[in-house]
Amino acid sequence: MFRKSLLVAALLAGLSATPALAHRQWLLPSATVLSGDKAWVTVDAAISNDLFYFEHFPMQLANMKVWQPDGSEGKLQNPATGRYRSVFDVELNRPGTWKIGTSMTGVMGSYKENGEEKRLPRGTAAADLPKLIPAGATDVKISENSFRNEIFVTAGAPTTTVLKPSGKGLEVEWLTHPNDLVAGESAKVRFLADGKPAAGIEVELVPGGIRYRDKLNDKALKTDANGVLTLDFATPGMYWMEAQLQDDKPSVPGASQRRLVYISTMEVLAP
Repeated sequence: MFRKSLLVAALLAGLSATPALAHRQWLLPSATVLSGDKAWVTVDAAISNDLFYFEHFPMQLANMKVWQPDGSEGKLQNPATGRYRSVFDVELNRPGTWKIGTSMTGVMGSYKENGEEKRLPRGTAAADLPKLIPAGATDVKISENSFRNEIFVTAGAPTTTVLKPSGKGLEVEWLTHPNDLVAGESAKVRFLADGKPAAGIEVELVPGGIRYRDKLNDKALKTDANGVLTLDFATPGMYWMEAQLQDDKPSVPGASQRRLVYISTMEVLAP
């Protein structure tokens, strides 16, 4: 199952940039702002052409995690995977903002053995490289794929502990709290690559419900010189955001380049 999750990440990282044809991976919470003691949230997890409509492939849950408001690890409950989607529950038994998501790193590449070119299986884990590339191999070419998909839900008053970036890979610094997004109001985020502002990152923002309209209504955005991106939401609803970055700063030994992907689903409330 772990290999299958890495395979999905690698495939998504290698997708064409054509929005209408891309398979999008998404997490969809039943709510993002809740009140009362011991609230619950149910999360759908799938890969599909139409956002938030399951018709292609379920996300695997092997690497899915929950972080409580204090940053400690929480618990997935009632996980299940069907033909088109996975689903699980999270009990929000502490007040504050929770993070739910998955992150993974894999490698892709090729080498020559006795003059014959051979390719590594998609989604290969970095730890498996030594046993997959034979001694004496030549023309070894390795690239790293790093993937992160996360959502945020708040019980009671919002908090910020789980919003703090780790300093690894492509992340978002939420200058506007992710559970305080309102239609008609601008929100700001800063994209970070290994903890540093990532200038010129290309970001796609898509409102949900594309199955029921003729146009995608997506926005192609780009971060400024300080990695900051301004988000404007015309209408309330669920929005999907994806950012990608390619550079020559891989963390995997032997790799010459890497591709970083960040995905989040955000709920925008009515004013």
